[in-house]
Amino acid sequence: MAEFSKKQTADLRGLLADEESLVKKISVLAKKTDDMEAKQKLEQISLQHQGHFNTLYEMLK
Repeated sequence: MAEFSKKQTADLRGLLADEESLVKKISVLAKKTDDMEAKQKLEQISLQHQGHFNTLYEMLK
């Protein structure tokens, strides 16, 4: 893990939690819609946020 101050670490953990929440919420929306175009776009957005989550997680290792 890179050297971060306590505040930076706390901020990164907050961002990590936000990204995790977005992934879950957007995935739920994608599952609930019957519109295939909207479903694909929501799934794409969810994957982008999963990527953000993974990057932040790696920074905190």
